[in-house]
Amino acid sequence: MKDVISGLHHITAIAGSAQRNLDFYTKVLGLKLIKKTVNFDDPGTYHFYFGDQVGTPGSILTFFPWEGITPGRRGTGMATEIGYAVPKGSLDFWVKRFDKLNVTYNKPSERFGEKYLTFLDPDGLKLELYETTDSRTPYVSGDVAADIATRGFHNVTLTLSSIKDTAAVLTDIFGFKLDAENVNRFRFKTDAVENANIVDLVEAAGEGRGHVAGGTVHHVAFRVKDEETLMKYRDIVVGKGFNITPKIDRKYFYSLYFREPGGVLFEIATDNPGFAVDEDVNELGKNLKLPAQYESKRSQIEKVLPKLVEA
Repeated sequence: MKDVISGLHHITAIAGSAQRNLDFYTKVLGLKLIKKTVNFDDPGTYHFYFGDQVGTPGSILTFFPWEGITPGRRGTGMATEIGYAVPKGSLDFWVKRFDKLNVTYNKPSERFGEKYLTFLDPDGLKLELYETTDSRTPYVSGDVAADIATRGFHNVTLTLSSIKDTAAVLTDIFGFKLDAENVNRFRFKTDAVENANIVDLVEAAGEGRGHVAGGTVHHVAFRVKDEETLMKYRDIVVGKGFNITPKIDRKYFYSLYFREPGGVLFEIATDNPGFAVDEDVNELGKNLKLPAQYESKRSQIEKVLPKLVEA
C-alpha cells in the first residue's frame, strides 16, 4: 500500500437506542461487534464499532447511540446512503430476511450495472446492499452464511447542492477519478485498493439541507496506512486552504478532520494500531474498553451507560 488514500476507512452514524442498534447490526445484518467503548467527548454514551472478524478498515461502521435523540433529516450537505458489498445472487436471501424481520426496504433495482437493495435501519439510516464481485473474507455468524454475508463497504453516497468543489477534493486531494455518471449521480473511484473504494456524489440543487441527528451519518473516514502518511495529507489539505484539526489519537487509529466544501465532515484515519491494541482478537467486542483518561472513572461510567443484553 503506497502513501495514498486507500478508499474508505470507516463511517460513523448516530442512533437512538443502544440496544436496538446493537441488535439490528449483529442479529439482522450479521455484523460483528468489534469494539464496545464510549464517545471520547461524551463518556456517558457508547461508541459501537461493527465490522468483520478483526475490524479491517473498509468494513467498519460505527455508531454514537444517544438515547432519545430526535430524528435527523436526509438532505444536502451530508452522506445519505451507505452501501455494502454482498455476493452475486444473494439479494433474494436478504429480501426474504427483511420480510421476516420487518425491515423496511425497496424492491431490488440496478445502478451502474450492479443489482442493489435499499433498506432502512430502525433509526431510519439508509443503507444499500450491492451484488458485486468481492474477495474479502466475510464475518459469518448465526444464520447469515458466507455465501450471502456482507463483505464490507461497497460505496458511500454524498448528497450535495453542487458537486463541483466536493469532486475537486476527491480528485485533487484523495486521488479518486470520475468512473461513471447517470443523470445527477456521479461515481468516483480510486484504484489504490480493490474494495471500499467508491464515493457517489448526487447533485440535488433544489433539495433542502440535511440535519445530522438520529438515523443520519455523522462523518465519513478515508484510509491511510500510517501516521507519516496522515501528516503528509494534513499538509496537502492545509495547502488547499482548508481548516483541518491537529492529529487526534482515537486509540485504534489516528485521525484528522476537516469539512469539505459541500458540508460533509471528512476524516482521514490510519490503519494503525488497529482494534487489537487493547484486547485479544478473540475478545473483540466482548468487554467495555475505555480510553486511559476515563479508566479511573469506570464505575461511574458503567452506571450511566444503558444496560445491554447481548447474544
